[in-house]
Amino acid sequence: MQSYVTGEIIRGLREKRRLTQRDLAQRLNVSDKTISKWETGGSLR
Repeated sequence: MQSYVTGEIIRGLREKRRLTQRDLAQRLNVSDKTISKWETGGSLR
């Protein structure tokens, strides 16, 4: 079992709750660019 959450899962859960990347970023106290990187895997490259 993988011990990390993939970007696909993050995006799916965010969209299920009808949150924009900006909404989620504000709730987590990070930038919306950070959310985008998480979802696209940009921070893992």
